[in-house]
Amino acid sequence: MKATVNWKGNMAFVGKSDSDFPVQIDADTTVGGEGNGARPMELIALGLAGCTAMDVISVLQKKKQNVTRFDVDVDAARAEEHPKVFTNAVITYIVTGSNVEENALLRAIELSATRYCPAQSMLGQVFPIDLRYEIYEDEGNGERRLICQGVWQEVPQE
Repeated sequence: MKATVNWKGNMAFVGKSDSDFPVQIDADTTVGGEGNGARPMELIALGLAGCTAMDVISVLQKKKQNVTRFDVDVDAARAEEHPKVFTNAVITYIVTGSNVEENALLRAIELSATRYCPAQSMLGQVFPIDLRYEIYEDEGNGERRLICQGVWQEVPQE
């Protein structure tokens, strides 16, 4: 994979990689930017969320789960001192649908965490990542009801 950023002035850049889609990158106004794009560390968190989200929804679709909405939240804490790296993260998978099976979601999370998501595998070697989930029943008209929630934990191999 190749990625390139082109400087546009001040702290603004436009990035492109193999897919050739432009990504606006900028810094906060407090550090010389104009706030007109994503911050680099935000892109890392988005990459993590997107990578695992694609894995999980793919598995849920293969398991014929009736998902009507799916969100993945990444809450990544950062060090106070420079270089202000991520120190830990919590990924929360929020699934809304009709009769979504908890075991199907747990298996999808497991496959993403242990086999498919390179972003999660790579970043998980640098800082701890906790995996949580919530399943909601779609009640229609934009309403939903919490069915279950929990924490996924890898079962040690014996």
